[in-house]
Amino acid sequence: MPAFPAAAREALADTQLRRNLAHATGTIRAKRAAVVGEVAEWEELRLAGAAIKDNTLRRLDEHLLTLEAALQARGATVHWARDAREACDVVAGIARDHGVDEVVKVKSMATQEIGLNEALAEHGVTAWETDLAELIVQLGDDLPSHILVPAIHRNRAEIREIFRREMGAAGRPAPDGLTDDPAELAGAARLHLREKFLRAKMAVSGANFAVAESGTLVVVESEGNGRMCLTLPEVLVSVVGIEKIIPTWADLDVFLQLLPRSSTGERMNPYTSTWSGVTPGDGPQEMHVVLLDSGRTRALADEVGRQALRCIRCSACLNVCPVYERTGGHAYGSVYPGPIGAILNPLLKGVGVDAQTDSLPYASSLCGACFEACPVRIDIPEVLVHLRSQVVDAHRGGPPKPEAVAMKTASWVLSDARRLGLAERGLGVANRALTRFGRRVLPGGRRALSRLPWPGSLWTNSRDLPAPPRESFRSWWRKR
Repeated sequence: MPAFPAAAREALADTQLRRNLAHATGTIRAKRAAVVGEVAEWEELRLAGAAIKDNTLRRLDEHLLTLEAALQARGATVHWARDAREACDVVAGIARDHGVDEVVKVKSMATQEIGLNEALAEHGVTAWETDLAELIVQLGDDLPSHILVPAIHRNRAEIREIFRREMGAAGRPAPDGLTDDPAELAGAARLHLREKFLRAKMAVSGANFAVAESGTLVVVESEGNGRMCLTLPEVLVSVVGIEKIIPTWADLDVFLQLLPRSSTGERMNPYTSTWSGVTPGDGPQEMHVVLLDSGRTRALADEVGRQALRCIRCSACLNVCPVYERTGGHAYGSVYPGPIGAILNPLLKGVGVDAQTDSLPYASSLCGACFEACPVRIDIPEVLVHLRSQVVDAHRGGPPKPEAVAMKTASWVLSDARRLGLAERGLGVANRALTRFGRRVLPGGRRALSRLPWPGSLWTNSRDLPAPPRESFRSWWRKR
């Protein structure tokens, strides 16, 4: 993926994408505001959620061992994966041992993060996404662009064309009469998936939460596909990021109030599935849990950035972000888009690794709307500024960047009264020279330059530049 500025510029040119995003995020924002407004103690819930997560992270090693012991006591097999490759190898090995060539999946950010579908395909195993939005993305050979609604960049007409082109049995396309009515589209997806649910011998899931004291994994969802994946197959493999752990059932109460209101704008989610090991004759008879690190301990070691591990993947920050609403999720080049992706990706991967990741902390106006919306009070603007300093430090010693040269020049000019006076006189000359490149009047009567030649065009292509004054303050003072 290109760096964020290049990817964002391409996304901004797609007017249909911007209309889809504005409609979807606006709808979700309004629903969330209504249900959050009903809870008088909402701020107390946010504080409680943040405190539980922080306390858990301080003793993460102890809680993980408690979770492992509880799962093993209930008949589950626990695997530890340091990175994406180890996690994918574990899941592929389980599929190979059971001779399966297809698995069904309940939506899981962790498996998307590690590229599990592609890794399984290399071993001849097809992974079927069963979440409606994930199915749309998969059939469209697309990438997810939102944490909660991965196909948010598609409208109903586009989804209908994807279904008509890709669905069907034995190569037969879906009926030509399929319309873009949501009920018809959902019905077509249901028919497409039902045979896969009934046929699959192995399922792969993630988990929204992992309760350490009882060895219980929890998935919340809206469609029932998760319930099908978690009960019908013979073998269940759950890939869980180590930050998803919470110590007790009482802690779960707080998050089951915060998550649905912040994500889908509902008072409670339609389906809450919990599972703890193996029960003879009921549900999967073999259970595996892959506890995934993949950069999380790196993030934990960052005293400022570790608060990102509080994230419960609600997507509230995406829905209020003015940058995300205009560029969409693909510009972030990751399964984690938006404000949380702008901090989580560099924390998990490390800064200075590639230009695309290093560009993400700058994909924000620092307006603070994300912090106000976050149900666990992650101060995303604070972490963004912190990561920007790390990006700068990581590139020290290389060729100076134009921004650094400009700042050093400004420091040199402003540190001496004589140099500053000469610069002020030069601004008057610049004013007369630059007016021919476009000029307009801003509110309040101030004048601005709207079109400059390169390198000034790097600024004026997307914003106005206040015009320099015709006369310096010193000159004005002497005359009066």
